[in-house]
Amino acid sequence: MRLTRHGLRMGAALLVTGALALSGCDSAGTEAEPSSSVSPTPSRTFTAGAAGVGDAYFPSYGNGGYDVARYTVKVRYDPAKDRLTGTTTVQATATADLSTFNLDLAGLTVTAVTVDGAPATHRREKNELVIKPASGLINGNGFVAEIAYEGVPKPLKNETLGDGGFLHTSDGAIALGQPESASTWFPVNDHPSDKAAYDFEVTVPDGLTAVSNGVPGGKASTDGWTTWKWSEKSPMASYLSTLVIGKFRITTGEHKGRPVFSAVTTNVSKGAADTSIAQTVKVADYLESVFGPYPFDAYGGVVVSDSRISYALETQSRPVYAASFFRQGENTEVVAHELAHQWFGDSVTLAKWEDIWLNEGFATYAEWLWAEHTEEYTAKQAFDIRYAEVPAQVWRTPPGKPGVKELFSESVYQRGGMTLQALRVAVGDKAFFEIVKTWAAEKRNGTVTTAEFVALAERISGKQLDALFDAWLYGTEKPALPKRL
Repeated sequence: MRLTRHGLRMGAALLVTGALALSGCDSAGTEAEPSSSVSPTPSRTFTAGAAGVGDAYFPSYGNGGYDVARYTVKVRYDPAKDRLTGTTTVQATATADLSTFNLDLAGLTVTAVTVDGAPATHRREKNELVIKPASGLINGNGFVAEIAYEGVPKPLKNETLGDGGFLHTSDGAIALGQPESASTWFPVNDHPSDKAAYDFEVTVPDGLTAVSNGVPGGKASTDGWTTWKWSEKSPMASYLSTLVIGKFRITTGEHKGRPVFSAVTTNVSKGAADTSIAQTVKVADYLESVFGPYPFDAYGGVVVSDSRISYALETQSRPVYAASFFRQGENTEVVAHELAHQWFGDSVTLAKWEDIWLNEGFATYAEWLWAEHTEEYTAKQAFDIRYAEVPAQVWRTPPGKPGVKELFSESVYQRGGMTLQALRVAVGDKAFFEIVKTWAAEKRNGTVTTAEFVALAERISGKQLDALFDAWLYGTEKPALPKRL
C-alpha cells in the first residue's frame, strides 16, 4: 500500500509514501491384538474451530481449524439498488477435528449453507459466520462448504486504520482495503496466513466493467447483464482480493506470454494516469532483473477516482491506484512501489501483521531502485535525505514492531526502506542482491517472518547482522550511519 500524501522530495521526483490455522491432532489409536472380537475404533473429540488465528495485532482476524485451498466466488451486483447476491464455494482441509468452523463475513445475510453437499446449520456472531456441518470434520480430510448470501454490502469501520471493504460508487463499486476488506463481499478466512487460489464470476449490468484479480476469463452477456470471469491460481492473501465495478478505459495485450489488462476510470480525463499505467510491464521487467522472475500469470492496474480512496494497494496481479497519484503528471514511482509488492507482500506474504515492514520496506526501496535505474536519483541519495530530514517520530517508532496504530506509519515505509539500504551498505551489493533474489525465490507463494529474513541475510552474507537489524528495525533512537561490515 502507498498513501497519497506529500513526503520528502528530491529534485523533480515526488517521494510520497503511505498500506496458523490452529492445528489439532487425531486421537491416537492402537493396533488391535488378535482376538475373537474386534477392538472398538477410538472415539474422536470434535471441537469448535477458533474465531481467529491469534495474530497479536488483530486477534479476531481469520479463523482456526482449517486451511483453504480455493475460493469460487460468484456474485451479482446491482448498483442502482446497491444490492449484492452471491454464492461462495470454499474448498478446504480440516487441521483439527471440527464440530463447527467459522468464516469471516460482515453485514450480509446468509440464506443457505451446505458442507459436502449436506445442509449445515449456521449462526451469526457479529462478523463471524459459525457453521455446524451435519457431521464432524476429521483432521486431514478435505471438505467443501457452499454459502449463499445477499444484502447491501458495507465497508468495515476502523477508527485507527480507516475504513476498508465494499464501497458503493457513483458508477458501480470498489472492494478494497488493508488489512481487511474481503469479508464485506464474500465469506472468507480473512488473514494472510491462509492463502488460497481464487476464481471470480462477477455479474453486473451491461455497459459496466467488473475487474478482479488474475487472468481474465472473458465475459458473456444475457438479458441485460454481463458476467466477467477472473482466475488467480497462485496463492493469494484475502486482503489482496479486489472487485472494481464501473466505467473504464480498458487496455488489453500480452507480455511474455501473460495477459495484460488495465483499466482507468472514465471519471478522469485521459492523460497521466493512462501513460503511467501503460508502463506497468516496463517497470515490471526492470524489477524482474533485480528481484527474479515475475511471480504471477497476469499484469495490469486499475485507476479509480473516489474521495474515500487515497491510496494505492497491491491487489494481486492488478494493483489499484487512486487517481490522485497522477494529478501532478506521470508517476511511475507509485507503479514501481505496487509492482514490487507483487514479489514482497503478495508472493512472499507476511505471516503476522507485525512484520508489515517486509512489505512496505521492500516496496519503498524498490522506488529508490527504480529511480536509480532511470537516473533520477540513487538509493543512497534517497537514504541520505531521509536520514537527515525525517521527523523525530520516525525514529521513535520501530518499524519491525510498530504497533497497530502505527501500522502504516512513515517509520514502516521510510525506516523499512532505510533498513534495506543499511543492509546493502553492510554486506555489499553482490551479497545484498543475492539476498533479495533468494528471499523471493525460496519464499515464493509462502508466508514469512522477519526472523526468517534475518537468518537468510546472515546465511548468504556470512555476517552476523543482529546489531544492524536491532538498530534499524527495533530501536527507538536514530541509528548510526551504516558502514561495511
